[in-house]
Amino acid sequence: MVQVTFKQNPVTLPGKEVQVGEQAPNFTVLANDLSPVSLEDTAGKVRLISVVPSLDTGVCSLQSKRFDQEAASLGDNVEVLTVSADLPFAQKRWAEENGTQGITLLSDHRDLSFGEAYGTTMQELRLLARSIFVIDDKDQVAYVEYVPEGTDHPNYDKAIEAVKALTN
Repeated sequence: MVQVTFKQNPVTLPGKEVQVGEQAPNFTVLANDLSPVSLEDTAGKVRLISVVPSLDTGVCSLQSKRFDQEAASLGDNVEVLTVSADLPFAQKRWAEENGTQGITLLSDHRDLSFGEAYGTTMQELRLLARSIFVIDDKDQVAYVEYVPEGTDHPNYDKAIEAVKALTN
C-alpha cells in the first residue's frame, strides 16, 4: 500500500495501487467543456498522466507547466494528460492564464473515477495525490511514481525517460 503525506500529515489513499506491467485501469473524467473523457479516448498512443492536487498551487502549477513544455518534444504519438480534482472551469482558467498548449487538463471532481482506479484519492482532502503514470500504446502501465510527500515535485526526468523509451 502506498504511503503518502500531504504537508507532512499522513493521508489515506483508498483504491488499488497501480503497478508497472499491469493493464491500465479505465476511468472517466471531464474535459474543460464538461464532456466525458476516458483512457479509451487516447487508445493507441503513449500516455503520460500527470496527477496534481490543485492547479492553483505552486508545485502543481510548475509540474503542469513543465510537462506542457516537454510535450512538444515527445512526438505526435504521445498524449500528455494532467488530472486533478479541480473544477473544469478552474482548469480552463488556469490553462488560459498560462498559455498551455501541449497538455490536456482533465477534471476528476465529479466521481473521483481516476483517483479510485489509480489509488490517488486523498480521502481526507478529496484531492488527488501527486503522481505520474506512463501508459504504453497497448494500455500497459510502463512507469509509476506516487510522490511520497504531496508538496514535493515528482521525478520529471524519469517520467520523460519512460515516455521516450516507449517511442524510440
